[in-house]
Amino acid sequence: MMAIRELKVCLLGDTGVGKSSIVCRFVQDHFDHNISPTIGASFMTKTVPCGNELHKFLIWDTAGQERFHSLAPMYYRGSAAAVIVYDITKQDSFYTLKKWVKELKEHGPENIVMAIAGNKCDLSDIRLSWPFLDIAFISWLLMELRFSLRGLLLAFPWNSTSHWEVPLKDAKEYAESIGAIVVETSAKNAINIEELFQGISRQIPPLDPHENGNNGIKLVKPTSQASRRCC
Repeated sequence: MMAIRELKVCLLGDTGVGKSSIVCRFVQDHFDHNISPTIGASFMTKTVPCGNELHKFLIWDTAGQERFHSLAPMYYRGSAAAVIVYDITKQDSFYTLKKWVKELKEHGPENIVMAIAGNKCDLSDIRLSWPFLDIAFISWLLMELRFSLRGLLLAFPWNSTSHWEVPLKDAKEYAESIGAIVVETSAKNAINIEELFQGISRQIPPLDPHENGNNGIKLVKPTSQASRRCC
């Protein structure tokens, strides 16, 4: 009978980036278009095979609103892994991700596994990028939409980085600099969700019979099949 290892995992990131949707897709294989923002934190579990072991993920999905930020240490302390999520269409959510990484490095567990998830990759075809803002593009836009130049300047978010894309190249370079896993995901279309957690499993160190849970990893005695269900 395979050993079961309990792995505490927390999800961090801006509100609206899709943390709860990632968890629901992973645990329940479900996507809710009208999911409500998390208040405080929510908890789910899922057990998956990994080599000769079973990994039981104890997943804490934290709220992204600023007013709940002070509660986050309750969930990332003692975690085996942290999934930091950003929205690939919103550059500011990537800036927030870097703040979370800094906080984890300063106050989180020493050997915590960090995974970066660029969510909403199903929207990659509408990501905006500076190279497309040339004269030909603007001329086409003016002609097709019959905008006045003044109207275009007022309507386009020139002074905001909120909706500029986050290129995967940038995310990969940053992840490499901090020793993190990185993957673009879509909770909506079930893209790379399983791969995200499989990547975490592969980063967990080999089984130590003396593990006591201080590093977010706990060895538990296998019980009945019912104990392996998601909740």
